[in-house]
Amino acid sequence: MGNISSSSSKLAEKCPMLEKSELPLIASSFRIVSKNSDKCKEEELMKFWGSQMDPRLAQYITNFLFGPLGQRATFVDLPRFAELYVYTVRGTLEERINVLLGSLGQPPDSESTEIAYPLIKEYVEAVVSSYMRAIRLEGGPEFKSWESRGFRIVKECIQKLAESLVYDVVQQGTQKVTRADAERWLNKNPIFLKMLEHVFSHLYNYRSVKNSSEEKKKDDSDDSKARRKEHFPQQEVVLHAMLPLCEGLQYMPDYPAFTDLSQMLFVNANLPNAQQHKWRFLFSSQIHGESFSTLLGRIIDQGSTVVIVEDANGYIFGGYATASWALGPNYLGDENSFLFTLRPKMRCFPSTGYNPHYQYLNLHQQTMPNGMGMGGQHNYWGLWLDSEYGLGECAESCTTYKGYFQMSATKKFTVRNIEVWGVGEKPINEDEPERNSSGSILDGNADSKAMLKLSGREQYSDGYREEPKD
Repeated sequence: MGNISSSSSKLAEKCPMLEKSELPLIASSFRIVSKNSDKCKEEELMKFWGSQMDPRLAQYITNFLFGPLGQRATFVDLPRFAELYVYTVRGTLEERINVLLGSLGQPPDSESTEIAYPLIKEYVEAVVSSYMRAIRLEGGPEFKSWESRGFRIVKECIQKLAESLVYDVVQQGTQKVTRADAERWLNKNPIFLKMLEHVFSHLYNYRSVKNSSEEKKKDDSDDSKARRKEHFPQQEVVLHAMLPLCEGLQYMPDYPAFTDLSQMLFVNANLPNAQQHKWRFLFSSQIHGESFSTLLGRIIDQGSTVVIVEDANGYIFGGYATASWALGPNYLGDENSFLFTLRPKMRCFPSTGYNPHYQYLNLHQQTMPNGMGMGGQHNYWGLWLDSEYGLGECAESCTTYKGYFQMSATKKFTVRNIEVWGVGEKPINEDEPERNSSGSILDGNADSKAMLKLSGREQYSDGYREEPKD
């Protein structure tokens, strides 16, 4: 017991930046990659971590730990190894900037450093790609709930997600990024910081099957497990993906998705925190049919929703509506609502506060517009879906949402697909009658065999398209 206490003290002295709960994790990870040595070689580290991340990120990590080409160190020691973990997982803004600069081969302490924008963009893309790989390899319940229903990770969408996170790092009219630019960008980019934290938590927690079994044998011998628990009270590390749990597609093993997981993650990350944990499937034009009245019947009184539209040109866009949809002449919602575009670019357009025209829904009116609208005003909608199903419109400008640009390929567009998802928990409505057993598909009460039949590809010969392989 005394030896372990002494070992704990020595680790703390070598790595004072580590918290007590982090000591066993970092020590165990370093022991594996260094093969029980006090120094680790580059090839040993990359051989162990290489399969867990984008190859470009592996090169950036090498730059930070061992130095840039021409100045490579032969080994890295435990304190430097621990430093990378601390800086990326819970580091200050300055420490994370130092990792960025060091990864790109730049002196971390220089205030006058200028980096070409394409280098920053590639670094961000490497982190985003590694994040998507990490959540796939971890196979958490959120990822599985989407992947098992036909949603995939598409390389092109990863690139667009990365571009959406980094496009505003440069000042307008220049392609050079200063340290001040990078600090400003990181400070307002929580999505990228969460991805960075997750990627490095994944790497330091990674254990191969072989190493895991060897570690277990060692820890189970001579009561060392109990003694380690006393001196190294390591907490179980749970990595939470920014993907929500997908609910409502349990009878759809091959859902005809027209979005990928990178796009769903982008929308979800911009929702209020309280609604990011779950998406409830409400409507799909490919499943429920091309009917505006059916759409209304499935989304009214369902709480906050995300509406996703694909036009005939393949542009994908939509909006987050904060209030339950309800028929009437008045605008609903609040300043937390936003519009977004997913293809050809990923962008989010938050509320300007200029007007409260967040969401509108009406039907069978002679003097009012009939359809669903978000943002803008009558005849100048940010997003409009007409009650005559299949017709839509996106104005060239919209004062309700900041940074908005026309989301569809043409101002007036033809709808190819519509999806609506409830986000967060469904609001409790005590007056709502129970659905009968012959409810529509995916209500949860219909015959499961019929649902499985409807999910077959032959039912979607006009609308189903295979997602490209990553």
